[in-house]
Amino acid sequence: MPPQRAVPPPAGRPFATPAVPDRTEAAPAEHYARLVRVAYLVLAPSLGRNRRVVSAHWLAQRALAAGEGADPGHAYAYVRLRVVRSALEAGLPLLRFARPRRAQFPPLVPQVWGLRLFPHSCGAEELALEQALAGVSGPSRAAHVLRGLEGLDDAEVCGVLEAAGVADPRAALLEADALTAPYALLASPEFDPCSLQVRPPDAARRARRGRAVLAGLGAVVVCGTLLLAPGDGLGGPGPASAPLYSLHHSAQRALDPAALRRVPAGLWRGSERTDFTVWPTRGDRTGDSRLLRRALAAWARPGPAVAASATPGTPDGPPMGPPQLLYAGEVGRAAVVLFHDGLRVVRYAEPRNADPAGGAALDFARVDGADAVSASALVVQRRDGRIRYLTAPWVREAAVRDLLAPLRAPRALALDRHGVTDPVAVPEPREEGRADCRSWQALEVRDGTAARLMTDLGELTPARLTSGAPSAPHDVSGRAERESWARTACLLPAVRSHGVRSVNSWAYARQQLPEGEGAAQWLCTRADTWRGTGSRVLAQFQAPPELSGGAGAPGAVAARAEDSPDCGMRRPRVLAGVLWKSDGGRWYVLAAGSRQFASLSAAGGVRGRTDGRLLALPAREGDRARLAGVLADGSRVGALR
Repeated sequence: MPPQRAVPPPAGRPFATPAVPDRTEAAPAEHYARLVRVAYLVLAPSLGRNRRVVSAHWLAQRALAAGEGADPGHAYAYVRLRVVRSALEAGLPLLRFARPRRAQFPPLVPQVWGLRLFPHSCGAEELALEQALAGVSGPSRAAHVLRGLEGLDDAEVCGVLEAAGVADPRAALLEADALTAPYALLASPEFDPCSLQVRPPDAARRARRGRAVLAGLGAVVVCGTLLLAPGDGLGGPGPASAPLYSLHHSAQRALDPAALRRVPAGLWRGSERTDFTVWPTRGDRTGDSRLLRRALAAWARPGPAVAASATPGTPDGPPMGPPQLLYAGEVGRAAVVLFHDGLRVVRYAEPRNADPAGGAALDFARVDGADAVSASALVVQRRDGRIRYLTAPWVREAAVRDLLAPLRAPRALALDRHGVTDPVAVPEPREEGRADCRSWQALEVRDGTAARLMTDLGELTPARLTSGAPSAPHDVSGRAERESWARTACLLPAVRSHGVRSVNSWAYARQQLPEGEGAAQWLCTRADTWRGTGSRVLAQFQAPPELSGGAGAPGAVAARAEDSPDCGMRRPRVLAGVLWKSDGGRWYVLAAGSRQFASLSAAGGVRGRTDGRLLALPAREGDRARLAGVLADGSRVGALR
């Protein structure tokens, strides 16, 4: 659950709250949290959140130490000026012949080892403000913060910026006018370096750095040994092994753009395989060796400016040899490169103008065992709530279908000559079963044989959506299956960012409700992953739409399990139950099993038994029942859990 947005005590006119204490009457140390927030907001976002948090505390502490002897009436203004000046200096580039400033280097204290610190993440508005601040100059950020957080008028802002060494304060104010986000967002927990979350660092990157240090020490030892050894100094086990400091030929070739595997356009038509290995090389920058070299180097040795992510169970190590180039081109404001190495798809993205201040992104997704359907599309760009897909060469048409509007026809989606789609809205909401789930945009592709339905779940590979029994899942078709998916779609956030390959929804039972209130449907929704483990299963109870909020209202989750074989090929059965209240105000325990069940029983707070696979027993509010069933072969099993 995200933190509540608690606005700290205001500093001036933008937050018009009465009885604001005058900071000139208090010691600057009493406003330490605000000074640290000012430093954090003015520091360049390209430094990364962990570095900004530590640097903001360091700059505020240095400024407070320097302001101990200042006039009490102007102490806060003096300390704030020191903070702003140091934060601006920290963003200046290091020049060869210029004298470096201390603020341009990482802080000596405070230091945090083995952890990464960053403020709480809030909402889309804060993220948009963070991106906007990253797109303007340091003086412009300072002007915006002094206006919005400190409540200074333009003349006062110009005075502070001029004293901080800004050459043209008026230009900074004009640039800050382009930042249209509400000033109140500056007081959000998103920008509070005193209220932090702690995460471990990237274990793989830390291991690589440790190995690099050990390798460096080893190289020093080897070189010293070679210099002191008699003769040629090679020694070692013999001619079959190279010296310890040699580079492997395959590792060197993996970083060479000329060695990339490029698939011709028509190979897939005659190939026995139809997966990512036969995707042709596409894009308008496939010949840009500098872009490709940067992408390969970031994959092999991601630096601090690279934001890396990987789906669960996906190795994020360097390529073992020259990978296959799927795509290299410009998508919106980014240059994107897609690779495939047989196990993974890797996406590298950087600003279109290759500005290093914009950072880069590196994403890994496991795709081993892909087939023609699961290799139908990849996410090539995700930005500002919209995504673009790169479709397979065998995809003839693409469309967008709103899962929550089962009777509405899909909207055609244009493809460019490389197979990249127009932007599509990212499915919402971000949390399971949210009441504001009013639309879920899914991708529908046609390959000449059928229409395949796929959805974005926050990863490189969209997940395939199917319906039917676990033994024979099929593509979603027909009104009944689309209507059941309309009430299932808003539960999909439960499996977001989980490495999901496919999601199947199986209507396994239909039950007449007590007191003649219509028929309910029981479904089992199973999400299987690319890695094979970590599957998630949800049993749903879908009451008639007129009793549960409409045709698009999410079903009630009756049970859930992880790494369970239920509802899958190995165990195509399920049993689940709910406590249900009728319109007449009476409570019942309802349960349903798949066709393998011969009888059901309940124990605990509610007791009863019935032959067959449907159960309805009178109950009271708050009752808990333990469900069990007997299969046709006489074995006794419990409910999904």
